[in-house]
Amino acid sequence: MRTILLVIHIFLALGLVGTVLLQRSEGGALGIGGGGGGGGGGGLMSGRGSANLLTRATAVLAALFIVTSLALTMTAVKRGQSTSILDQAPVAPVEAPVKAPAEPAGPTVPVAE
Repeated sequence: MRTILLVIHIFLALGLVGTVLLQRSEGGALGIGGGGGGGGGGGLMSGRGSANLLTRATAVLAALFIVTSLALTMTAVKRGQSTSILDQAPVAPVEAPVKAPAEPAGPTVPVAE
């Protein structure tokens, strides 16, 4: 079941990326792109923009992507086993700290006075 959900999830992600990349740019923040910078016509909130096939396809794919994400999360929770790398890593034993010498050693080379 998880494998089937994961494959569907991957296909939905690829489809979502594809539909977003196929959509026409609306000008963006830098004033570049094919949308023209004006405020009228063809925007996302206009009648023509909301009825666009790619916009609806993007919304449907996004909703299905969220549903499969939640389904994969619920199947992972039901298993109850953590597959985290941190949980599987062996724990190294803690060694006692090395004590420093009480007195520093004198110079090993004769010092001229």
